[in-house]
Formats: sequence, C-alpha cells, structure tokens
Amino acid sequence: MTTILRQQEFQTLVDQHKKILYKVCNSYCRNREDREDLAQEIVVQLWRSFESFDERARFSTWMYRIALNVAISAYRRESARTRYILSDEGQLLNAIDEKTHQSDEIQALHQAIAALDPLDKALILLYLDGNSYQDIAAVLGISETNVATKISRMKQRMRQEFSGSAQA
Repeated sequence: MTTILRQQEFQTLVDQHKKILYKVCNSYCRNREDREDLAQEIVVQLWRSFESFDERARFSTWMYRIALNVAISAYRRESARTRYILSDEGQLLNAIDEKTHQSDEIQALHQAIAALDPLDKALILLYLDGNSYQDIAAVLGISETNVATKISRMKQRMRQEFSGSAQA
C-alpha cells in the first residue's frame, strides 16, 4: 500500500475513534494545553506503531492501549493533575464545559475518578465506556479476572465513599 493511502487510512481510523483521544486526554490532563500536548503525543505514537497494527484486531482496542500507555507515561512524568474541561475552538480536542450542566453526583464521580491512580483511572475509563472485561484486559495487559476484581473493589469503595458523604 502506498504511503499516501496508508496515511489516509490512518487518518480515517483516527477520525472515527477520536472520542478515545478526547476521553483519555480529558481523564489525564487538567488544562487545554496539556490535553493538546498529550493528544499530539498519542497521535505520533499511533502513527509510529501503525505499521504493526494487526487489522484482524479492533482498531479501537489497539488505539486505547496505545493512548493509555502514552497517557500513563506522561502522567508519571508530570506532577499530580486535576481534571477539568475547557472549551477552545480550533483545537484538536474541542470540549464542552459540562460541569455547569452536571448534577452534584456526576461531579462527585468525576472527582473520585480523578483521584484514582493511573491504572485504575484507565480501567474505570474503559469500563464506563462500555468495553467488555475481555477488551479491558487486552488494552491494559492484565487478566479478565483481575479486571473483574479491580472493578468490583472500585465499585465497593465508591459506594462506601458516596454513602458516607451522603450521611454526613
């Protein structure tokens, strides 16, 4: 396949799955500039790895794996970050400032997710996006049993936190 056709195929696939970029960058970065930088790092790594993409696999699973690996590496290089959304026209990741339209419960959930360590944050992001345990395991490189156990423990911990804050 010619380079131009390969580039077009890559661009089409990334465009079809750009919500993955948004979700990962939004989960690991606190401001627009950091999200932009991370998105660019992810796209560069996706392009560098595209030749090794096995087309028998789902592109979204492969993209999640690379995006999360890049995000976790970047997260570890930087100081702890908090999550918030800023809207900015003309940027790679256009976002809507949803906080003003979210219930207190949703905002509390976002805060709880932001406080998770990078692996658990990736896990819950994939889970909330509706991925199967098998897909989550493939993206994160852990067993399905480990995925199920971690999700169960996070749910239990969040239930306790939310019930404790509701009683206070």
